[in-house]
Amino acid sequence: MVRTLVSPAVNAFLLDIEGTTTPISFVKDVLFPYIKENVKSYLHTHWNEKECQEDIDFLRKQAKDDKELEGAVLIPEWCSGENADKEQALEIVTNNVLWQMSQDRKTTALKQLQGHMWREAFLHGEVKGEVYKDVAPAIKEWRKEGKKVYIYSSGSVEAQKLLFGYSVEGDLLELFDGHFDTKIGSKVKAESYREIAKNIGCSTDNILFLTDVTKEARAAEEAGVQVILVVRPGNAELTEEEMSCSIITSFGELLLSDPKAN
Repeated sequence: MVRTLVSPAVNAFLLDIEGTTTPISFVKDVLFPYIKENVKSYLHTHWNEKECQEDIDFLRKQAKDDKELEGAVLIPEWCSGENADKEQALEIVTNNVLWQMSQDRKTTALKQLQGHMWREAFLHGEVKGEVYKDVAPAIKEWRKEGKKVYIYSSGSVEAQKLLFGYSVEGDLLELFDGHFDTKIGSKVKAESYREIAKNIGCSTDNILFLTDVTKEARAAEEAGVQVILVVRPGNAELTEEEMSCSIITSFGELLLSDPKAN
């Protein structure tokens, strides 16, 4: 096993989820299909609840921003509230969600609804969060050394907490010091990483970001964050240029101190 030495300057780990702590296949083959198969029935069941109506309002506002995109499904004002034609509105909102997912959109509005749906699935035991075996032991070691550990994912904070709180490894939430989603900014924008650094009270160069997505890695590096790419089974293949970056295939490959110095 090739080991990678973590810079002594690092006092906070920032972790992506999909393809980093959790197999892409879990998101692709379990979480997303659950939404597609259940979104209409979920909306029907929870239609008159405040949270559901807020989700629909959020989706409608997002749809206005998307109106110039090919195939975008607009959600008229009449699609929410007591006076809505519920059946027709259900069809429109469902189609909007399915269209966004077909385009692999990562809008905060979509992620909010998905998070609420996954909450129901996790709480009812229909789904359990999948986490790589090396993740929890490594984080426990980092924390023993006084390091902070945060999650930054395009999935909502609520969805993140559900995945780790109801995981196949049990409740892992105590391993994390905080969670960030796209409300703080896009993962491919450098400013998002600067905002996270401000939020957790440290310099960007004190943060190590672990991700499988090179666009996110570049944005984090632009902000001054240290980055290591994570290569897991099923992740996108890296180019020859990307292979020259610091890479790990397991969290267990990270060393917090140089054994040669001991």
